[in-house]
Amino acid sequence: MSSSARITLAPERAIGTVDPRLFGSFIEHLGRAIYGGIYEPDHATATPQGFRQDVLDLVREIDVPIVRYPGGNFVSGYDWEDGVGPRDQRPRRLDLAWKTLEPNLVGTDDFIDWCRAANSAPMLAVNLGTRGIDAARNLLEYCNFPGGTLWSDKRKANGYANPHGVKVWCLGNEMDGPWQIGAKTADEYGRLAHETAKVMKWVDPSIELVACGSSNRSMKSYAAWEATVLEHTYTHVDYLSLHTYYGNLAEDTPNFLAKSIDMDRFISEVVSICDYVGSKLRSKKRIDLSFDEWNVWFHSRAADRERTERTPWEIAPPLLEDIYTMEDALLVGAMVITLLRHADRVKMACMAQLVNVIAPIMTETGGAAWRQTIFYPYLHGSRYGRGVALDVGVESPTYDDATFDAVPYLEAVATWDEANASITLFAVNRDLESALPLEGDLRAFPGYVVVEHTTLTHSDLKATNSAAHPDNVTPRANGDAQVSDGELTAILPPASWNVIRLARKQNT
Repeated sequence: MSSSARITLAPERAIGTVDPRLFGSFIEHLGRAIYGGIYEPDHATATPQGFRQDVLDLVREIDVPIVRYPGGNFVSGYDWEDGVGPRDQRPRRLDLAWKTLEPNLVGTDDFIDWCRAANSAPMLAVNLGTRGIDAARNLLEYCNFPGGTLWSDKRKANGYANPHGVKVWCLGNEMDGPWQIGAKTADEYGRLAHETAKVMKWVDPSIELVACGSSNRSMKSYAAWEATVLEHTYTHVDYLSLHTYYGNLAEDTPNFLAKSIDMDRFISEVVSICDYVGSKLRSKKRIDLSFDEWNVWFHSRAADRERTERTPWEIAPPLLEDIYTMEDALLVGAMVITLLRHADRVKMACMAQLVNVIAPIMTETGGAAWRQTIFYPYLHGSRYGRGVALDVGVESPTYDDATFDAVPYLEAVATWDEANASITLFAVNRDLESALPLEGDLRAFPGYVVVEHTTLTHSDLKATNSAAHPDNVTPRANGDAQVSDGELTAILPPASWNVIRLARKQNT
């Protein structure tokens, strides 16, 4: 057993209020995310609109507050007009982003219907690859203007008398990436994003806009891209985006589980860039962050390349269908903790993606839907990561890593919901062999007791869930956390995700 780790829980350690949109997700016209994922009109559980009810039930279980759509790389070649109006009149198009055939059976109105059924808000992206200002303002007018204009009346003619009221809009996607249709330099994108943002806010001043940051932290133009784009767009945008994915191709699990440290550094760096530009512009405005793509992604990459080369132009082929393991769930848990630890500046985030495509939810076309291993830390974060995030001041034994130096075995953060007198501690034990004793100073919260200590762990770090065995990796309320005389104690199992829920004891 490792030497113990220690934390402190106290109101004065508040980081910031958690925006519920921190636990958003993402659905792109890619693989089986849409067709066979959220939409399958011939499925036994299909709603009258063709949505899979079994998938809707799982999305509601997570309580996903916002969902980004329609991409992703797909959006940079997308004509949004193709996806509205009668389905039998919608064109089929070549999707150059993923070398597939897009039938346009699901579009803007359909997605917003799905969001309402899922109790989620839409986050729409506009095409700044092949299109620009005009298409963006028209789509916004279609969605949000009450009526009496060309595009708002087309929405009404399509059966939607009331505006959709979409509040969050992304100004393109990964526009620095050479893989992107219509990729641009920072100045090219910054100018276009500025003018598009200006016009969109003229149409609807109430909207919030997200400008594209670098596609990932390893881009050669990283940091300079952010600074240049913000110098162009600072006046009109509200958020800057971040994207990152991690994998374990080297089969080095200790290093893999430490990759949330890279995510932490990424966020801190981009915050610094935002504040630098704000200072340079003498602006009182603060730009916050939208981490609108994040996840583990590496299992399916080789197979995906082979398939698209062998059989291009399929409709909804199975692409990016990573089957997640127990160790993947541990890193996702550490990434959830990282997002919460930056709740003061990361106000929105989207796990990419939601169904079938690098997703917490998997389906068989015509068959079952089930929860992947990564479903659970995402679920717990969304369900209990509300209120104020608390820096718990982790003191932990460490292990050596060539990339990240001394890596703490304990990764942890807490949230405090004062109105409901509840605290939730989220913790990952990175030690693959030994349990980790945890001690916590709880004196600042007198009267709080443990309600539940949930653990997610498995004897096989490569264990997965499947349609045949959907509960192979599943959380158990079997932890031993307790409070005595203002001290929280617990034993965190080796290689485990832990959720310790506390509440103030009621006097009787």
